[in-house]
Amino acid sequence: MALFEQISKDIIAAMKAKDKVRLEALRNVKKYFLEAKTAPGANDELTDDNALKILAKLAKQGKDTAALYVEQGRQDLADEELAQVNVFEDYLPRPLTEAELATALKDIIAAVGATGPKDMGKVMGAATKQLAGKAEGRAISAMVKQLLG
Repeated sequence: MALFEQISKDIIAAMKAKDKVRLEALRNVKKYFLEAKTAPGANDELTDDNALKILAKLAKQGKDTAALYVEQGRQDLADEELAQVNVFEDYLPRPLTEAELATALKDIIAAVGATGPKDMGKVMGAATKQLAGKAEGRAISAMVKQLLG
């Protein structure tokens, strides 16, 4: 089942369960999914890859927003934001561990033929495509610098 349909079914389940946090988070996700489906050139389709990118973006934004709320002394708002992030993360694949990330990046470096720091752009281009949704860009970048440096 496509992620879009799964989210739609889970919205109904959250309504029946009267789970306000989950319902609000999933409705927000569906809004972004619908915007992506109706975007010019999307042909009214949303692939699971694109859906996962949207979910990852929403989770990252939620974490950043929660950090701002904590800085401003609004733990109540931070908790609400993190509760929604947890809902988003239920649909995301398990993130790679540091060892798994290193192994994947070594394979990519070998495939691209990178030899030093000057090849970081080539490696990052391939790595961000292959590891989308499985690792954050910052983590990928730091590990590539370490492996090429």
